[in-house]
Amino acid sequence: MTDSTAHPMNRIGSHPAGRLSLVSLDGRRRPEPPALVVVAHGSRDPRALSTVRTLLDRVRALRPGLPVHLGHIELNEPLLTDTLADLDARGTRDAVLVPLLLSRGYHVKRDIPEMAAAARVRTRVAAPLGPHPLLAETLHARLVEAGWRTRMADAERRSSAVVLAAAGSRDPDSAVDTARTAHLLSERLGVPVVPAYASTATPTVPTAIQALAARGRDRVAIASYFTAPGRFATECAEWSPWIAAAPLGTHPAMAHLLLHRYDQSLATPATTTPELASA
Repeated sequence: MTDSTAHPMNRIGSHPAGRLSLVSLDGRRRPEPPALVVVAHGSRDPRALSTVRTLLDRVRALRPGLPVHLGHIELNEPLLTDTLADLDARGTRDAVLVPLLLSRGYHVKRDIPEMAAAARVRTRVAAPLGPHPLLAETLHARLVEAGWRTRMADAERRSSAVVLAAAGSRDPDSAVDTARTAHLLSERLGVPVVPAYASTATPTVPTAIQALAARGRDRVAIASYFTAPGRFATECAEWSPWIAAAPLGTHPAMAHLLLHRYDQSLATPATTTPELASA
């Protein structure tokens, strides 16, 4: 872990909610904190479910005593509606739903709030994970793992660039959020970072690569802006003319960021639609 990653994660980990004991000073057990429900999209790729489950184990290790659950929007079990019904059956009164999604869009603005509103459990819907500096740190780490050199000669840097490959959405707020992440990563790397998309939005990944090549940037890396392996991540990586990073996955910063969104939601007034929260 680099120092730049450790600093924001330590700052987030020091949030008061992370230090609360389950036992009060007079020896009586405190009420159980609101459950954290991580809301994943769902995927037909079995690697995605395995990745998400491992990520949730990291969250549990960071915050012992916090009930952590998983719910999917579609394609995988448990579905979010079933997770919320199960929490109600167990007598859980409150839950914070943290989207394992990287930007605002239809799922964050409509699907998850509607499922939450239909539940008997009292819920808050947190902001999506992105944009946030911890995502830029994770993207940087994945690029370095793939072969990105942290020290480059000036000529090498002038010919290098990154395409931030994301899923894509028709919601313009999604593109705004992805562009902010690209800007954070560009500041971290010192080279241009161009958002591009696997579907729905433009530019596509190959179009972005071609545009960069036309500007003399022929050493183009693909940063995989996906939470887990899947079809889109695989297809985007195959377009790479140089190196392609792995998805965000189970990097430690991802677990810290999920807890940060949980804490952040509890510290702010409840809203029906999550607002952009970049810090």
